[in-house]
Amino acid sequence: MKSQFHFDNSYRKLSEKFYEEVNPFPAPHPELVLLNEELMKELDLEMDENELVPILSGNKIAKGSEPIAQAYAGHQFGHFTMLGDGRAVLLGEHLTNSGKRLDIQLKGSGQTPFSRRGDGKATLKPMLREYLMSEAIHYLGIPTSRSLAVIKTGEKVYRETIQEGAVLTRIMSSHLRVGTFEFARYYGGIDFAKELMNYTIDRHFPELKDAENPALELVDKVMDLQMDLVINWMRVGFIHGVMNTDNTSISGETFDYGPCAFLGKYNPETVFSSIDTQGRYAFGNQPNIIKWNLARFAETLISLMDPDEKKALEIATEKINEFDDKFTQKWYEMYASKLGIDELKEGDAEWINEFLGLLEIHQKDYTNAFTFLRLPEIFDENKFFLGEKFDPWISKWKQRIEKREGGKQAAFEGMEKNNPVFIPRNYFVEEALEAATNGNQKPFNQLLEVLKNPYEFQPENQEFLYSPDSFDTEFVTFCGT
Repeated sequence: MKSQFHFDNSYRKLSEKFYEEVNPFPAPHPELVLLNEELMKELDLEMDENELVPILSGNKIAKGSEPIAQAYAGHQFGHFTMLGDGRAVLLGEHLTNSGKRLDIQLKGSGQTPFSRRGDGKATLKPMLREYLMSEAIHYLGIPTSRSLAVIKTGEKVYRETIQEGAVLTRIMSSHLRVGTFEFARYYGGIDFAKELMNYTIDRHFPELKDAENPALELVDKVMDLQMDLVINWMRVGFIHGVMNTDNTSISGETFDYGPCAFLGKYNPETVFSSIDTQGRYAFGNQPNIIKWNLARFAETLISLMDPDEKKALEIATEKINEFDDKFTQKWYEMYASKLGIDELKEGDAEWINEFLGLLEIHQKDYTNAFTFLRLPEIFDENKFFLGEKFDPWISKWKQRIEKREGGKQAAFEGMEKNNPVFIPRNYFVEEALEAATNGNQKPFNQLLEVLKNPYEFQPENQEFLYSPDSFDTEFVTFCGT
């Protein structure tokens, strides 16, 4: 017998305030565009297209599925507002054969009670983009939502132009967000915050059940997960683009791939999002923003940390104030790993900063610069090289890696694990998406295959090392809503 979805809907056991029952809108003429066969295996699903497409297009409710739209709030660009799943429907929580619990969500499946004035629909290009980018982040070894399928709905969706409608199936360990806790605390009160906290601990962090102060320990746990996530983003040059609190996951996964992009030339102030006019979510500002988001998270749980409000505030503040030193240590350790250093020593921070400063001053490509140190021979010097201005620094770097245990060989092995050779460069992403939306999926599939093996040089794909110098200067991303 084929393995079907095995739904178990624990989120619906929360108070009804946390969700609204809603069915996805059926698609008039569904057509499968992409199916993630590898993810199908990980989910222990054995279903053919005729079985899958009706469920993942919203035309059929699978056995055990009890669809809902989740309620949440959030600080969007610093401003607090009531939100909720305005164009997504949670079909339920699928249990794999090993008992792993994963949310199955349809994105772009039509209006919900939280849609406000929106149509709840999605268009093909942003759904293809999320599929590509989430898979790229997965193969880079960074926690993320995954994309199971993209299905064209067969209807027209009106944005700036008339576009093809599409639905994406998003898989995630859960869609619990900082914004979910903000909703619970500010629209439900302390009892709802406690209910959500207990649910979160049961589902994600059962080791905290017997904690002396579970609210404080939960903040500490989420802080560590989010610090590690942002460190990983910066390691590979990823710019999320819209780090609102409703896009900050409690489980420490990357999700919501709207105006995201990858860094080309190194500049910490780089922004590609059309709506981030003040640079709030610039590449180099991501650590500050995640700290800010974590402070909002801690605020929702203050009353559960101690009955004495003043003492509770002191406890929460002390916890958030640990962020800077912890993050700085992790940040330097990450760059040390990118440069082949296994243990930070006195003076390392200065020459790490010196290298980043040289990259910025001389406008060098972030990804290629780290790869060039290890594999200069793979580059066409007419397209990329570091140049003589880097020679004094490189001399110091060579002396430094010779001093580590295992010497140069061990250093290069460490660098290979931490520095992608291939990333989803904005030029190739846009080229692939344009072709795919016009019916030619070949460039999309080729790029996806390259990105499945990002840490190893693939001579046959050398063209993907470079993009036109001027492209990123004018490149702008959009949230797709």
